[in-house]
Amino acid sequence: MQTTSPQEAATDMQAADQRKKKSALEQAGGTKGVIYSALPALVFVVANNAGGLKVGILAALLVALGIAVERLMRKESLQPALGGVFGVAIAAGISWYTGSAKDFFLIGIWLSLAGAVAFILSVVLRWPLAGLIWNSTTGKGTVWRADKRSRIYYDIATLVLAAIFGARFAVQQYLYQADEVGSLGFAKIAMGYPLLAVGFLAVAWAARASDKRLKAVGLLPAKHS
Repeated sequence: MQTTSPQEAATDMQAADQRKKKSALEQAGGTKGVIYSALPALVFVVANNAGGLKVGILAALLVALGIAVERLMRKESLQPALGGVFGVAIAAGISWYTGSAKDFFLIGIWLSLAGAVAFILSVVLRWPLAGLIWNSTTGKGTVWRADKRSRIYYDIATLVLAAIFGARFAVQQYLYQADEVGSLGFAKIAMGYPLLAVGFLAVAWAARASDKRLKAVGLLPAKHS
């Protein structure tokens, strides 16, 4: 009778968990989820051009609510449904208060800057967020920090994410200052999930390279055939 060592059992469980994990696109709700995330901003721009600020705000809120209801009826996760409505409501509230259509995008612009600063700061403090977030969600803890080369891999991935958020801020802040509402809407969509996909690829590369390195130096169990 063949027995399985605790190390082999742990490795098999880890492999099973990895197979169960959803891809980034699946976690976002698939292609439909990506489209849904872009719809409120697109509707706001179109409705604002057609009927003015109040019409744009109302249309964006109705679309966000409609998407939330549709997701709930399909028994999808409550968090993204409510999060989408909450985000649009805050953006709409700021725009309503200031009376400026471009302020619908204001909070997103400054959140991009905050994200870029956070990613850069995490590298300076030697706790790169790409490594911290990835290894926390995959249950590997902080073992990767014990290896300098692994930290470098995650530093690179984190800096890629910082560049993405920094580019978002720079482009959208320029369009905001130029009062280009239509271009702001396009930039928000174009620099959303498409750029995040690039960031995810960088994180996936870092994770793969780090795991290979950690197995080589004995900090992670090697796979058994």
